[in-house]
Amino acid sequence: MERVFIIGVGMTKIGRFYEKHAKELFAEALWKAIEDAGGVKPQAIVVGNMTSSVLMGQDSLGAMMADYAGFRGLPAFKVEAACGSGGAALYAAYALVKSGMVDVVAAGGVEKLTEANTEFVTRALAQAADADYEVFYGATFTGLNAMVARLYKSLFGYTDEDLSHWPVKMHEYASYNPYAQLPRKTTLEEVMESPLIADPIRLFHAAPLGDGAAVVLLVRGEERAREIARKIGRDTLIEVASVALATDSVDLTTRNDLLTMDSTVKAAREALQKANIELKQVDYVELHDAFHVTGFVALEDLGFAPKGLAAKLFKEGRFQKGDKPEVNFSGGLKARGHPVGATGIYQVAEAAMQLRGDFPGYKASDPAVAMTHNIGGISTIAAVSILKRVK
Repeated sequence: MERVFIIGVGMTKIGRFYEKHAKELFAEALWKAIEDAGGVKPQAIVVGNMTSSVLMGQDSLGAMMADYAGFRGLPAFKVEAACGSGGAALYAAYALVKSGMVDVVAAGGVEKLTEANTEFVTRALAQAADADYEVFYGATFTGLNAMVARLYKSLFGYTDEDLSHWPVKMHEYASYNPYAQLPRKTTLEEVMESPLIADPIRLFHAAPLGDGAAVVLLVRGEERAREIARKIGRDTLIEVASVALATDSVDLTTRNDLLTMDSTVKAAREALQKANIELKQVDYVELHDAFHVTGFVALEDLGFAPKGLAAKLFKEGRFQKGDKPEVNFSGGLKARGHPVGATGIYQVAEAAMQLRGDFPGYKASDPAVAMTHNIGGISTIAAVSILKRVK
């Protein structure tokens, strides 16, 4: 089967765009990706989104995005996998291209979280939890992640200050990222003094609510990818070497281990195996850190740190500039922002640009292999991709 390559990427800045519709954001990202690919247009569109039905009252999202962007008539559909919708959209788009059904596919994501007040949006996001056994009793994702954070702290002997080094570093990276929602540095003191929202999680421990859209254009075949690259003067190809998807229970009570995201473990192993890549070869990672504790658990479940040691290693300077792998130079969900259905595509676009060497923010140290990790819920679903630079 032919290999799959990323030929174009497009992103909007993440923010609170009360005056813009989701279709405007998506069209902006799509046309940026087309421009980045030298004018190559998609033959199908896959849209990752979580909340359009609840917050926008809008289904038929794929058709709406295609129509508004000027592609009425193309195959287009929405993919929903909670906060992992972007990763799932990439999975679907990759399958379309890899199978030969379509030669060029736009894998995109869009979310408008400013369509309602914070209380209503929080309730909408909570629908990714178990409706009968969690949401019914008032559980939110901040509350559920707070339980994970409390267990992580108590089991491994960490303090709130220990875990707060994560958001400080993410804000530093985001301060260089023109697409970031929170492009400002912060301090440990500021993080620790931010309002408590679900003990022990404080405001600066959590990703913000925001709007945004991102698109990557996938093409089938190395020959076609090289032809496109030559026309636009680009000498580097970015291959999507693999995409893997796995699930776990929706509710937390039946998990095998509250501090092990089994779907992340499974998806990472499968993605590495399919790409014929060993973990030690991964140079750069964009991982899912909706909360500080999520980032640490993800590092462990992806295999980059022993269980319970990620926070200690991160505080000591691991996973930062000059280490292997370097992690979340976009600022992560924490500071780049988390427009949920689009997040997985932002990660892939950012990783692709790091491999190309043209990411406009904090740059990685010449990576050749990148991994992205996008989850829905507390890793109820996990999407992991492996990207490779090809000369």
